[in-house]
Amino acid sequence: MQQLAIKDKSITKSMDFVLTEEQLSVRDAARDFAQNVLKPGVIERDENMSFPKEEVKQLGELGFLGMMIDPKYGGGGMDTVSYVLAIEEISKVDASTSVVMSVNNSLVCWGIEEYGTEEQKEKYLKPLAKGEVLGAFCLSEPEAGSDATSQKTTAVDMGDHYLLNGTKNWITNGSTASYYLVMAQTDAEKGHRGINTFIVERDWEGFTVSAKERKLGIRASDTTSLLFQDVKVPKENRIGEDGFGFKFAMKTLEGGRIGIAAQALGIASGAYELSLQYSKERKAFGKEISKHQAIQFKLADMATEIEAARLLCLKAAWQKDRGQSYTLSGSMAKVFASEVAMKTTVEAVQVHGGYGYVKEYHVERLMRDAKITQIYEGTSEIQRIVISRSILKG
Repeated sequence: MQQLAIKDKSITKSMDFVLTEEQLSVRDAARDFAQNVLKPGVIERDENMSFPKEEVKQLGELGFLGMMIDPKYGGGGMDTVSYVLAIEEISKVDASTSVVMSVNNSLVCWGIEEYGTEEQKEKYLKPLAKGEVLGAFCLSEPEAGSDATSQKTTAVDMGDHYLLNGTKNWITNGSTASYYLVMAQTDAEKGHRGINTFIVERDWEGFTVSAKERKLGIRASDTTSLLFQDVKVPKENRIGEDGFGFKFAMKTLEGGRIGIAAQALGIASGAYELSLQYSKERKAFGKEISKHQAIQFKLADMATEIEAARLLCLKAAWQKDRGQSYTLSGSMAKVFASEVAMKTTVEAVQVHGGYGYVKEYHVERLMRDAKITQIYEGTSEIQRIVISRSILKG
């Protein structure tokens, strides 16, 4: 009952005329990895909540964990457009692996390269960009989700170090990362201007990783809570000037939204391609179901909305690559692509009928994976706040 490899690439080919040879090569390499390395074990990993350790290691060896980082720090020196193309292809098959890739690239590596000291880049960025280790981004707390200013984790200045105490939750790569970017309140009277970001190493005394969360989707990625009890953080591990932590988090998340938008796009396009292929093979009432108008209209809507989502993602990536503001375009891409992912995957299950409800045909997993894209790295409601503020400013 295992589905065959995807044959139809009509949608992705529609963008080839605006992509460079290098970008196309990156996309094709990611597609080959997804179809030949990730797909064979994706159902089992999802079912058993098994982290794709060997697959992620191979991603690092191929240069996909530090794609946009300067080669002098071990990265690929690629542009954001290439990154979006790669994330889409990986996400078509395995969103659990793509979120590992997104966090390491967008939230961890980019943040350290953009705002870290030269010493931090040499010590931490190089192994992260090479894929030798993974990183995690630690902002969310039990009482600080969308309201990221309400940080309860504290970092007390002890002279030559900070003393870190608190809890973080919903942390991607929580149990597999070696380095963690942790936001903590150092001066509550200053509100969000009293927040700092610190690089924390996994093996420091007082740092505990909780058990994996049992999730609806992206089950093979490890999502955990983290506990900090009197963890000593050297002064040199603070990123930026005192009080820069909240701004660091918000700037980093702006880029992260492009990655999650691309993930949502990939989930949607993967579900569409499976549905298109299935509709040409499955017969009902004496002919392929693709010849029934009810199915044709579903496929038409899927294709149109996915193409619109892809253009939004590429626009945000293009603006980022040119140093233009991408706050608005990134939020538009994320809110739209995530909602297209949810709608498309539900319809994909419908196109598959009863087969869509079983694991072997992949679309039920894609439907479960799609939901999180409307929630993490800024909910759809938060994206609409960002968009409305931007357009009202003029």
